[in-house]
Amino acid sequence: MEQQTKQNYGTALYSIITVFFFWGFVAASNGIFIPFCKTYFHLTQFESQLIDFTFYGGYFIGSLILYFASQASRVDILNKIGYKKGIIAGLVISAVGALLMVPAVHSGSFAFILVAFFVIAIGFSLQQTAAQPFVVALGAPESGTHRLNLAGGLNNFGGLMGPVIVSIVLFGSASDAVPKIVEISSITTLYYALAGLFLLVAVFYAITKLPDVTSTEKIEASPKSNGPLVVMILGFLVVLAAQPLSKMTGLAEANFVYSSLVFIIGSLIYVYLKKKENLNQWGAMQYPQLILGMIALFTYVGVEVTIQSNLGALLQLENFGGYAESSIKPFIALYWGSMMIGRWTGAVSAFDLSKTTKNILTVIVPFVAFGVILLVNHFTGTNVDNLYIYAICVAVLVVGFFIGQEKPAKTLAIFATLGVVSMVIGLFTTGIVATLAFISGGLCCSIMWPSIFALSITGLGKYTSQGSSFLIMMILGGAILPPVQGKLADTHGIHSSYIIPAIGFVYLIFFAWKVSGVLKKQGINVEAIEAEGGH
Repeated sequence: MEQQTKQNYGTALYSIITVFFFWGFVAASNGIFIPFCKTYFHLTQFESQLIDFTFYGGYFIGSLILYFASQASRVDILNKIGYKKGIIAGLVISAVGALLMVPAVHSGSFAFILVAFFVIAIGFSLQQTAAQPFVVALGAPESGTHRLNLAGGLNNFGGLMGPVIVSIVLFGSASDAVPKIVEISSITTLYYALAGLFLLVAVFYAITKLPDVTSTEKIEASPKSNGPLVVMILGFLVVLAAQPLSKMTGLAEANFVYSSLVFIIGSLIYVYLKKKENLNQWGAMQYPQLILGMIALFTYVGVEVTIQSNLGALLQLENFGGYAESSIKPFIALYWGSMMIGRWTGAVSAFDLSKTTKNILTVIVPFVAFGVILLVNHFTGTNVDNLYIYAICVAVLVVGFFIGQEKPAKTLAIFATLGVVSMVIGLFTTGIVATLAFISGGLCCSIMWPSIFALSITGLGKYTSQGSSFLIMMILGGAILPPVQGKLADTHGIHSSYIIPAIGFVYLIFFAWKVSGVLKKQGINVEAIEAEGGH
């Protein structure tokens, strides 16, 4: 019986980490789908970025629904229904979204396609909220981190494969294929397969005896924190309504798009600066490190997404190679592969190894991951000769890891600084040098989630769980910064628009410095904080 249970747990683990793969696959494939849709539907750069807006906005809205429902009932809704049922529900919702993509594509309506993306992301939000504690529960607690790293590694591999496979589905092997209705219709096969996979895994979970994963943590009420969240929702909706508001008022559309940032960041700055008399009414938001961290996570996710989402349009410029949509896949794959390089390297520290072995693997693993990226592109018929020079960027990453010494604040400051340098190089050059400089932003972003998360929730005590929920909501940055950069690209050019991620990296340097001071004032040893997990 015990052996059968272990076998069930093992099968369950393999099935759920397969879904981790497709989370990365769908998110990364947007880098190919966005420029394709821009050409096919004759969109502005801002309009094309609405794909990211709806996709990452789905994560934000999904997290908010769970939070407000739990606050209203004073019961953790997901905990009440069970993480297993939560995963099943999320899989079914994502399957519905994938199936919606089929009529959406055939309808020729870009708005319908956005709705399908939103539904898929709502399901992803529910899955991801439940999946991490579930993966930890599928075996011994002491090896839970290893299982999360395994799942995260497959998620990153999905990010590498997504652009490659979607490009092949859309364009085949023809490097200069002209988009036609038959080509966009071919994407439906992929979404049928995704829907089938989600439903298959959902059925498996429904009929398999698995551990009953619950939490005993109490829901902490924080009525005053609801106000800033409502303002963030308004900021989110302003982007969606930018075009109709522009027509109604006669004001430039850009005014409304940029004002979304004012709503979101402004609400958090207000909370940070406001003198709080009844601290319990604010819950986790009473802690300055969390507010600073919410802005940092918003910025980090936004930067991570916007660099690659606007990359397709950049590569179509003559001084950046004049690539067709069908030829950009190795660059998008390299960007998401860069995330994989950094996270695989960071995962080395999760294992109980000698210092010498860790040092050796910290040098070897990133180049092995880089080799995987080159091989994947090579086997799909792509010439990778112009990518070999990227090994220099990988070597810089290795040096950054050694200097950071696994300390979240120091590591974040180093990689944010490298991010600024890479964006500045990209802004002041063109061609392959600028392209690879922008892509190396992926290497810089790869280690940021666990560092920001660890620094932000340290010292929160009984509000740690609530603080974690607020941080996860800040995936909202992936919905807001790409349209902001897209609008800037429409008015000032796509190359110049990369000032947006450059500014984002500057804030992350500030955060690493400021939060260290905040934590020291609270008597917390910043050097002792460990970064675990990843996004």
